[in-house]
Amino acid sequence: MAANPGGRTRRRLSTEERREQLLSVGARLFSESPYDDVWIEQVAEIAGVSRGLLYHYFPTKRDFFLAVVERESERMLQMTEAVPGVPAREQLTANLDIFLEYVHTHAHGFRAFHRADAAGDQAVRRVYQRALGAQERQILAALARDPELGPIAQARPDLRLAVRGWLAFTTAVCLEWLRGSELTREQVRDLCARALLGVIAA
Repeated sequence: MAANPGGRTRRRLSTEERREQLLSVGARLFSESPYDDVWIEQVAEIAGVSRGLLYHYFPTKRDFFLAVVERESERMLQMTEAVPGVPAREQLTANLDIFLEYVHTHAHGFRAFHRADAAGDQAVRRVYQRALGAQERQILAALARDPELGPIAQARPDLRLAVRGWLAFTTAVCLEWLRGSELTREQVRDLCARALLGVIAA
């Protein structure tokens, strides 16, 4: 425990807690400004740590940004993982509800993740594209296992490209929703669900 000037003590953060704190600060800053406009000094100042401690966790700014992007990617994949035996239509609605709650609650992280595609750094862009590829494969696998939609999906040689386009559409809708769209969460969910089902059945 460390003492502060007021005489009270504060709990020292564990290594994992400190790392999460730094990533949260980074997600906010990277969501609000382009990559080149974010300075490590800002992150350290907001988090109340020294630059040396920040560099102990993340040796370079690129490493730091990559960690922010990877954390958000893992969160999205875990939350929308398919449940075996549940029809794809039901899972789509349920997973979109979970996803939109995440987007609303972790708006900074969601924006930061999608800013990675605009980063000039090719290593950063590769991490982003790899994360989108994982989402794409997760959706395709869930569709292939579904008794109703599976045969339709298998008959669509362009389905992979269509799912990739749907991911871009859903991202654009969510980013616009975060800017203050008048649509409710349920309306956004239904819009995205209809778009994917329309793509499959077209």
